[in-house]
Amino acid sequence: MAGLAGFLDALLAAGSRAFCSPIAIFIQIQGCIICLTLAIGWTFAAHVRNKVIKRMKQAIEGGNHFAFICEDINDLEHSAQSKLPGLSVIMPVKGFGEHNFQNWRSQITSLYGGPLEFLFVVESVDDPAYHGVTLLISEFQDCVDAKIIVAGFSTTCSQKIHNQLAGVQNMHKDSKYVLFLDDDVRLHPGSIRALTSEMEKNPKIFIQTGYPLDLPSGSLGSYCIYEYHMPCSMGFATGGKTFFLWGGCMMMHADDFRNNLYGMVSGLKDGGYSDDMTLAAIAGAHKRLITSPPVAIFPHPLASDLTFSRYWNYLRKQTFVLESYISRVNWLMNRALFSSHCYLSWGFFCPYFMAAVHVAAALRARFSDYPFKESTSSSCGLLLTACLAACTILELISMWNLTKVEIQLCNMLSPEGPPLSLRSYNWGLVFVAMLVDNFLFPVSAMRSHLSQSINWSGVRYNLKNGRISRIERCGDPDYSYLGGKNLHGKREAPAKAAPFLCSLSRLFSRQDQTKKFDC
Repeated sequence: MAGLAGFLDALLAAGSRAFCSPIAIFIQIQGCIICLTLAIGWTFAAHVRNKVIKRMKQAIEGGNHFAFICEDINDLEHSAQSKLPGLSVIMPVKGFGEHNFQNWRSQITSLYGGPLEFLFVVESVDDPAYHGVTLLISEFQDCVDAKIIVAGFSTTCSQKIHNQLAGVQNMHKDSKYVLFLDDDVRLHPGSIRALTSEMEKNPKIFIQTGYPLDLPSGSLGSYCIYEYHMPCSMGFATGGKTFFLWGGCMMMHADDFRNNLYGMVSGLKDGGYSDDMTLAAIAGAHKRLITSPPVAIFPHPLASDLTFSRYWNYLRKQTFVLESYISRVNWLMNRALFSSHCYLSWGFFCPYFMAAVHVAAALRARFSDYPFKESTSSSCGLLLTACLAACTILELISMWNLTKVEIQLCNMLSPEGPPLSLRSYNWGLVFVAMLVDNFLFPVSAMRSHLSQSINWSGVRYNLKNGRISRIERCGDPDYSYLGGKNLHGKREAPAKAAPFLCSLSRLFSRQDQTKKFDC
């Protein structure tokens, strides 16, 4: 045992000395810079969201108690409502789980006064989502124009894209805009109106998007997903133009799909795997505008039973997206994202490993019979560790502040719903998730690159030259990987909607009898 202890002591001493070399110092300083960059980015994002909160508070103080719907209360007049454009909301859904009814209900109870239809698209009537949506529509049949479309199984593209395009084919001929929503998006009552207003103000907008605020359920996997999304949130908090696109919320001109603008319909249909990456590549190639309004932040409750294995498969899905492409420019963009993300992920993780060696070596030197005291108690190594610790604290404070601001904004945008709280976040687990996620991302990316296949919710997609070449149906698992949906379990009845919101929804539908499309 003494010999083993001596060997470990010598190993720690050698590691501590090696991690004080010029290259190692550069890596550790780089880790500090990454932490500070994230902290600055999240501070800026919090500032953008905070400006919206201040404007809403000023509007409320000025007498506009409907500021969560629109900034100018005069926009609620019948004359303004009657001019709102027609809109089709397309929701590809799969499975049925603990948060689905609340998410779907928030989507169809939008306080939008113009012509509005909701198209739920499922792959088959055997999907539990079909029965869940049927129950929901029956509850709101007097309030909304909603129906279910059975798209069938995909053969040339991902099931989600197949369902989206089936919805496009069935949307009303007079719809000016189309809004694609994932089934895990929880909208605010005024979200659809806010998105539409931005499209009306600036016709040059090609796609308008938003981003989710993850609500971790307590498991390490859920915190890893929260941590994974947080750096991306900076790109969606610009208050306007952005280069990022989230497939969970995309509003576009309906005619762009009717006319197959830039070949995007055929690009999606013929081997497309990722809707948002494909459309972002098309927007970039043709220099079209993507925007994200600051109010487009949506609560995203994660499953209470989200296991680590489901998180891992979600991460695999995210890295697999980088293997799909529709053009050489798209391929170059994905390779750049692949390389930079892998480099930065391990550039973030490695300094913490080095810091752990420095601390372990210093502790061994202080509290044991250690023959290497001078080398392992190096002030350089401990100084670098102290700098990293300080930068990490600043980073976590900045992340905490942005989350606090986004929760406050979500509560103001959804005053009828149960308030969200920051108290449920475990910041110790957040730090652990940061290390785990950044270590695993390059591992997942390399596996996706080498395998060129992914199993998502019981469907295996195989790529060739960036396009889906083969689809294998492996049989649905008991649960989908991210939402924790029990795909074959008990089908519960939907909970009743909030009376306040339901009353407002009925008021909006009666205010303008042209809200529903004329058949």
